[in-house]
Formats: sequence, structure tokens, C-alpha cells
Amino acid sequence: MRWRRKRRLVRCLAKSRQLSAIQNNTARIRPGDVLLFSTLRNEKIRLPHFLRYYRDLGVDHFLIVDNDSSDGTHEFLSGQKDVSLWHTDRSYRRAAFGVDWLNHLLRKYAHGHWALVVDPDEFFIYPFCDTRPIRALTDWLDNTSVRSFGAMLIDIYPKGPLDQAIYSEGQDPLEIARWFDSGNYTIRKNPTYGNLWIQGGPRARTFFPDNPAKAPALNKIPLVKWNRRYAYVSSTHSLLPRGLNQVYDQWGGEKTSGALLHAKFLHTFAEKAEEELSRGQHYAGSAEYRAYAEQSAASTDLWCQWSEKYINWRQLEILGLMSKGNWA
Repeated sequence: MRWRRKRRLVRCLAKSRQLSAIQNNTARIRPGDVLLFSTLRNEKIRLPHFLRYYRDLGVDHFLIVDNDSSDGTHEFLSGQKDVSLWHTDRSYRRAAFGVDWLNHLLRKYAHGHWALVVDPDEFFIYPFCDTRPIRALTDWLDNTSVRSFGAMLIDIYPKGPLDQAIYSEGQDPLEIARWFDSGNYTIRKNPTYGNLWIQGGPRARTFFPDNPAKAPALNKIPLVKWNRRYAYVSSTHSLLPRGLNQVYDQWGGEKTSGALLHAKFLHTFAEKAEEELSRGQHYAGSAEYRAYAEQSAASTDLWCQWSEKYINWRQLEILGLMSKGNWA
């Protein structure tokens, strides 16, 4: 495992040469700042709400890799003082699906900081997030000597065909996509890295009904008190050293955990899926996007009679999808 971690760190150093700084405001980062890292491509329509959401949560600085967007992402992010931006036109797949780029930025800028790593369609939810800023959570984690914080990815979707869920730039996606699966999940332990592996939800039942084991993983570890010796291995599903993956209680209780509301399923979904399928830059030969294409993603309706309407984090805790543990 030490060798795997060192290899990851060497890889990220090599891949760092693929990044060109467009706007480097990292000199503004102060000790104790909470940092957010993300890789994106052609997500300008989501960025106004994404930035507003995380600023309101208490994120102090955004470090973003733009993988050759053509929709005005560069121009939108330029000039924002709490954003540092890098550009690359190199292969997302050959950079371990962007992990190498983010590992480099984490190693260089996040040492000693709490780092939140999310996609632009993911919204971090944690206990008391409606009344407490993210700094309250990280302070508590520091005081309890916890270095990593787990979150389950929960797909949210509209009621009705996806192509009718018209999303406007800057809009809160929860205004039109507020439903989720309250059950229909499987969980097992990954013997290699010690992390939990969660699958299920609307993508498993709709796009992978005959082979749910091929459905996307829903387990994430997005929030970590970073050290330059750490490295993500597979997106934010697992890290090295392995101890960072144990974000669950092994003795029958519950550790504090959160959720990531995944607002992928809007009217933009079919076009985005078609673009990513043609690029072939995603995991397993873009098998996930092939499944979307085969199911005519634009007209797909993910809603079913067991769908639950999202209210707040307390609802997710009651359903067993996250936990406040012993944080009161």
C-alpha cells in the first residue's frame, strides 16, 4: 500500500505539467481556510449556484481544473478573487479520470487544510448544515481527531421525463429535481482499501436493471484534513493511507456522516451524456454513458411510486442515509 501511494504521488507530479494556471489566487489562502477542489468540463450553467451554495456553507477558496471547456467557463470564473483556475486539454482518462490533477493541487495547496472535493453537480450535506457552517463541522472533527468524513451520493431527480426538467443558469436544482430513492441500496466492504462500497438508487434500477453490480458507486469520502502524503485512488471513493477510508463505525455504532445530493438529472443530462460517450473519457470505456444512451436518457422518467421528496438532512438521517453520530 505504501508503494501504491508513492506511485500515485509520482503520477500526480508528472501530470502536473499538463496544468496551466489561468488565475492563481492561492496567495489569498489563509491558515485554517476550508478549500474546495473540483475538475469540470462545460458546466458553466451550474457554476453560479454551485459557487453560491458553497460560499454560503463557508468554503473560503475554490481550486478548479477546467478540462478544455468551450461554454464560457473560463471567462465566468476569471476575476473571482476566491477562485484559482487551471486549464488542461489533455486526456481526463489518462489522468486517472482527473484524480492525478487534483492530487497534485491537493498536495501543493491543501496541506494542513480541510479539503472538500466535489463535482459541480454535487451538493454536500452534513448534520446541522442548515444552522452551522462547515467550519463548525471541521472544528468538531479536529477536536475528535477525525481526519476524514464520509458521505453517500444520493441521486436527486424530477418527477416526469428528464427533458422536461428545464434548468436555468444559476437556479437551485432542488427547485425542479427534489425526489430521491429512500431505499434500494446495497453495501459491502472493499477488502483492498477497507472502504464501504455502496450501489443502487435510480441509476441501478433504471439503467442497470439486469446487472446492478455494474451501477456507479455511491460511496464517497469528500472531506479530508489533507496531508501532502495522502492521495485519492479512485475518484473520492477511496484514499491512501487506508485508514482514511474507515469513515464508519466497526463496533456496531454509527460514525457521523453526510450526503452528497447529486443533481445530475436535469434537461441537460441527455446532451451531456451524449458528449461524454463520444469523448470516451470515463471509467470502464464510458460504460455508464453507454447505458444512458441505450435507455434514451432524454425521455427517461426516474420517478416511481417509492420515490421520496427531499426535505432536509434530518429526513436523510431518519432514513439511515447519513448520521449525526455523537455530534450534538
